[in-house]
Amino acid sequence: MQEQSLSLLELNEHIKEQLKLSFDRPLWVRAEISEMHENYSGHAYLELVEKDAATDRILAKTKANCWSSTFRMLKPYFESSTGETLRAGIKVLVSCSVEYHELYGISLNIRDIDPNFTLGDMARQRMEIIRRLQEDGVMDMNKELPLSSNPQRIAVISSATAAGYGDFMDQLGASDFVFYTKLFPAVMQGEQTVPTIIDALDKIFEHQDKFDAVVIIRGGGATTELSSFDNYELAFNCTQFPLPIITGIGHQRDESILDLVAHTRCKTPTAVAEFLVSCMDEAYEDLKMAQQAIISATQSILDREVMRIQRLSANIPHKVKDLLYDEKNRLAIFTQQLKVNSSQQTKAKLQMMQKAQQDLAVKTYMFLLNKAHRLELIEKEITLSSPENLLKKGYSLTMKDGKILRSKSQVKVGDMIVTRLADGEISSEVR
Repeated sequence: MQEQSLSLLELNEHIKEQLKLSFDRPLWVRAEISEMHENYSGHAYLELVEKDAATDRILAKTKANCWSSTFRMLKPYFESSTGETLRAGIKVLVSCSVEYHELYGISLNIRDIDPNFTLGDMARQRMEIIRRLQEDGVMDMNKELPLSSNPQRIAVISSATAAGYGDFMDQLGASDFVFYTKLFPAVMQGEQTVPTIIDALDKIFEHQDKFDAVVIIRGGGATTELSSFDNYELAFNCTQFPLPIITGIGHQRDESILDLVAHTRCKTPTAVAEFLVSCMDEAYEDLKMAQQAIISATQSILDREVMRIQRLSANIPHKVKDLLYDEKNRLAIFTQQLKVNSSQQTKAKLQMMQKAQQDLAVKTYMFLLNKAHRLELIEKEITLSSPENLLKKGYSLTMKDGKILRSKSQVKVGDMIVTRLADGEISSEVR
């Protein structure tokens, strides 16, 4: 039996030979890059996976490598063709040979790549995201928000070191208007783009009443990094945001999904600044027109009032004479009525005072009589409750050191106590 067995090395060598026979030429394989590491020597080491389209569960996984001599050509070719970085998370169609190493197991050696496959998948994913946003009914929600006519308080999402951010600030500073900006830093390229932008939006949301709009600017980065802005979660967050969002993250020919759902899309950070300045220019022109309209309306009102005052001034002497005559007659009638009314009111008040005096005397007598009777009752009650009266009824008071005892715990053996009765006192010793 031992003579028929194989060592592990012999088994692996046998597997290697069989795989060579079965896969004697390169194959085109569809897969998603789940991990990718570029070695200092220029070699690229990848992990390829296939996922279930419905559940996103991994169905298959294998290692792959692309040697530096091939990777130096494939990477720029792929990125220039697709406008997308060769990275984890994208789907690729690669030509590869199947290799088996006795120590490291099976792997794929990548020799070529078809960028058209990735372009098609990216376009499909993009259309799927747009379809989901439309079905959710949120595609135009941010566009429907009113933008302030003078947007001066701006929340900026960008990298603090990005050239585009500097251009944006310089353009605002060169204008004739004052803008109040606050930077909410975010990574604007790579895998951290989506989570850091969403985190910045969450921070702005906590202080939304302090801003008129949100600006998301990129500028200065590679076009191949724009795919981060074709993300459903990021787009959905922006559609739900309560402030208008203005984007400037690419060039004129690059329109991301974030651009599609934003309130206003500008091609560059500088263009965003120019848009804000133009809004202020329009607001300033509207203000000047309103000012001129107010001046004209005020002047018209003043002219009409001057004419009205002049007409009134001409009628004043006649009006005053008529008014004085009417008031003189009214005063005479009032004086006569005052004399009559004063006499009648004086008699009525005297009668009321006499009646009140009589009522007061009766009520005072009854009040005093009631109080005297109550005092008699209180006096009797006090007499009945006095210690002397209680002693006469058979009660007694026991005292120690002149203080009344209310509990046996107040005395101990040997204490002298005094019992007071109605006809005298008894001294006792506690035993």
